Amino acid sequence: MLELLVGLAVLVGLVGIVVPVLPGSLLIGAGVLVWAAVTNTTAGWLVFAASATLLATGALVTWFIQARHTRAAGVPGRSLIAAGIAGIVGFFVIPVVGLLLFFPLGLFLAEYARLREPRRAWASALVGLKATGLGMIAELGLALAAAGVWLAAVLSGV
Repeated sequence: MLELLVGLAVLVGLVGIVVPVLPGSLLIGAGVLVWAAVTNTTAGWLVFAASATLLATGALVTWFIQARHTRAAGVPGRSLIAAGIAGIVGFFVIPVVGLLLFFPLGLFLAEYARLREPRRAWASALVGLKATGLGMIAELGLALAAAGVWLAAVLSGV
């Protein structure tokens, strides 16, 4: 039963990375931590340490990718914050799909308000969207590796 609940937390966490309303990596880490605490074996704690390391690396890599690309393009953090707020509002206005619609729209509008030129605002918004997508792919890849470490441990009887 424990493995099913932790597996569900891991699955929800993976979805949370792609649909960034849920704290994906934190859910995965918390699930594996609970599993390690309940199993309370050296192997279980090593699995948690490996998973936590992969998840933390994913968060850092995501942050560096997004920061590097957006700074290089001159996209200010306030535009990304405005886009994030718009995405959250969109998530509640049109569940799930609204996030995917409102985030890019919010980013474009924030950049348009800053630049006052539609072409430059769109180009800037595209850089922000690409950086967000690349960061998401990096975090998802490392989260899948962390989930794989946990799953391999469970399947091997740890």
